[in-house]
Amino acid sequence: MTTLAAPSPVNYLNVKTTVASWLLTKDHKRIGLMYMIVVTFAFLFGAVFAALIRLELTTPGGDLVSSDTYNRLFTMHGVAMVFFVLIPAVPAILGNMILPLQLGAKDVAFPKINLLSWYIFVVGFLFTIYALVAGGVDTGWTFYPPYSTQGSPSHVAATGLGVFIAGFSSILTGLNFMVTIHRMRAPGLTWFRLPLFVWALYATSLVQILGTPVVAITVLMLFLERVAGLGIFNPALGGDPVLFQHLFWFYSHPAVYIMILPPMGAISEVIACFSRKQVFGYSFVAFSSLAIAVFGFLVWAHHLFVAGISPYSAMVFSFLTYAVAVPSAVKTFNWTATLYRGAIWWKAPMMWVLGFMGLFLVGGLTGLFTASLGVDVHIHDTYFVVAHFHYIMVGGAIMGYFAGLHYWWPKMTGRMYNDMLASLSALLVFVGFNLTFFPQFILGYLGMPRRYHMYPPEFQVLNVMSSAGAMVLGVGYSLTLIYLTYSFFKGAPAGANPWLATGLEWTTQSPPLPENFRETPVVTEGAYEYSKREIKVA
Repeated sequence: MTTLAAPSPVNYLNVKTTVASWLLTKDHKRIGLMYMIVVTFAFLFGAVFAALIRLELTTPGGDLVSSDTYNRLFTMHGVAMVFFVLIPAVPAILGNMILPLQLGAKDVAFPKINLLSWYIFVVGFLFTIYALVAGGVDTGWTFYPPYSTQGSPSHVAATGLGVFIAGFSSILTGLNFMVTIHRMRAPGLTWFRLPLFVWALYATSLVQILGTPVVAITVLMLFLERVAGLGIFNPALGGDPVLFQHLFWFYSHPAVYIMILPPMGAISEVIACFSRKQVFGYSFVAFSSLAIAVFGFLVWAHHLFVAGISPYSAMVFSFLTYAVAVPSAVKTFNWTATLYRGAIWWKAPMMWVLGFMGLFLVGGLTGLFTASLGVDVHIHDTYFVVAHFHYIMVGGAIMGYFAGLHYWWPKMTGRMYNDMLASLSALLVFVGFNLTFFPQFILGYLGMPRRYHMYPPEFQVLNVMSSAGAMVLGVGYSLTLIYLTYSFFKGAPAGANPWLATGLEWTTQSPPLPENFRETPVVTEGAYEYSKREIKVA
């Protein structure tokens, strides 16, 4: 799109490297790295809880932890992973790092608000850590009343307050990104020249702005009921627990798309680059992101099929749940068509992409089972739902996050990682994930309920397989952490464009300048014009 900027030793990593300069920075790239640090810590917390859960479930009897401790383990695992890993991972980390670069901008529209959103996120996380240290929460990450409003002295109030605070970080980030996309595009960068990652972040921002306030006020009402005894959701106080489910899932199902839409955008970028082709059906893929964001607000009640809602409304929500699969299918088919007859470059980012496509496909197809009224009655609150959720959220969102992270890592840090280790890590995660969660589909269909730490002996073989897979999965993730950490300090210099990719982010040095570009770039062609380039790959 533009001429490469001249190499320079000046970059955002080595300008004012004091702690204060980082904590007071308004540079979107530094803020993205600070988000990465916090999210990685949250991921490690959640992973430890998951490991303890799988260790407990290797035997039918509850012989490792008590039932109360087990309740706290799966609750804190869910809270850490959903609210502090899955939701912020791609928008807050890769979005902050890459969005202004892809737009040819010097920063986001509101740099001070961007820094404020990081501080808000950290404060929310600290409240959650306090709840963990003080004894944990035992209600499940969905905080359903009356479990969350009465009973044991669980630290629901502190956890709910942490989630409430972190929600404002999500709102501010979405607002910042939306204004940046509207107002700060480089000359010539029209809407239909935007990279698909930008389209995905735009759709995600819509959900963040419209949906997050709903869950924030819902959690606040829960906090007030717990602390002040107001009768909002607790039936003993005249409240309605089903009202909480409606409000919670009105946000939390769209939140699934906050978690999955940005990884989908990263997948589009990687597939185009490593197949050396224009994305097939660019406009359909772009508008499918907006369609997912809109339809995502119309399907929340499929979580309430067994909660006593009207059968007529249940039929409508069942139909809408089937319909929301269509734009996701559009993306999957268009990615496949992009790969068809492409010059596939078998580098690590592409390996993570292929893993994403396989796992997301299984997660999407099994979602159709939960949309079916009759089948959902059978599999509701069983391990089938656990497996489906993880295939979408971990198999999809986390694999997509790692695909984007490996793709843009040379740009973010200016250093390359070991491609063989990265490909091995992708393989380990793919194999370990399937071994962990595919047996859980069978367990759920056979009737094993989730959130139980004891089960009949006939389920042990499948549970042992699942726990063994979790160990492989843990090795894969640990390997990723090791080689990326080594690369950050000791990796080989990457150069401005190691993947020979299109896109404005690849036209400045690696790591980028503090101001991103020496001169404002001018865009004269589409986002993925690989056919106009003579590119040799090795």
